[in-house]
Order: sequence, then structure tokens, then C-alpha cells
Amino acid sequence: MKTLGIITGLTVVALATGCVSSKSGEVYSRDQARQSMTVRLGTVEFVKEVLVEGSKSGLGAAAGGIAGGVAGSTIGGGKGSTLAALGGAALGALAGHAAEEKLTKFNGLEITVKLDNGDVLAVVQEDDVMFAVGDRVRVLTGRDGTTRVEK
Repeated sequence: MKTLGIITGLTVVALATGCVSSKSGEVYSRDQARQSMTVRLGTVEFVKEVLVEGSKSGLGAAAGGIAGGVAGSTIGGGKGSTLAALGGAALGALAGHAAEEKLTKFNGLEITVKLDNGDVLAVVQEDDVMFAVGDRVRVLTGRDGTTRVEK
């Protein structure tokens, strides 16, 4: 029974983290490969550290509910097993929701860029590349509207 609980817990974590997509300026999705992008040049005017909240897609709650229900159903027999399964599903859904949100939040940067044409824009992305005021940068925007700042 203990092994089933461990397997169930690992399944919840795998499902919750399997849907995490990167918000890095250095990572491209499969759909962005071999697509043209508009490139604008500019200078960093301001950089601010931000926290990007985690996703709340419901996948974590669903996975947690299933895993909790399965784990709960192994407890007792008859009506007790049914009640344990329902309780496990409810607790698993709460835990899965919280896990999804926690596992998908990340530290980011809000980067304000003054473009060479005089326009000013701000982009929020993962903080895996550091920027400083005065850095010359490229701002890339894809057809899907995804925008990133690169050195």
C-alpha cells in the first residue's frame, strides 16, 4: 500500500510539471522554429525583478484528485473505502492545485526598452539572462505575438 502512495505522488508531480513551458528569452517552442520574427533594436532603459505567478490550468487539481482517489480507495473496505476514496480525491485535488501553482511560478525580469525609432516597450521574461540599463538589445516578436529581449 505504501508503494502505491509513492507511485501516486510521483504521478501527480510528473503530471503537474510536464505541462510547464519555459518563459526564457533563450528557449523557443517547437512552433516558433523556422518562423520569421520582426527584429527591432533598442537600449534598455529600466530593469525590474518580478515574480510571475504559477499556472492554474486545473491539470494539477485533476491529477491530484485522481491520485488521491486511487490512494484513498486502498484504505478500508466497503463504505469506508468509498469514503476514503472521496476524501482522498478532495485532498488530492487541493494538493495538486497548490503543487501546480508552486511548480510553475518563476522569477522574471520586466525589461523596459527604448527602441531606436523612439517607441518604448516593456517585456516580462524569465530572469535567466541579466540585463542592465544601457545594454543594446534586440526585441524579437513572432507571428504569434510572443516577444522576447535578447542581447
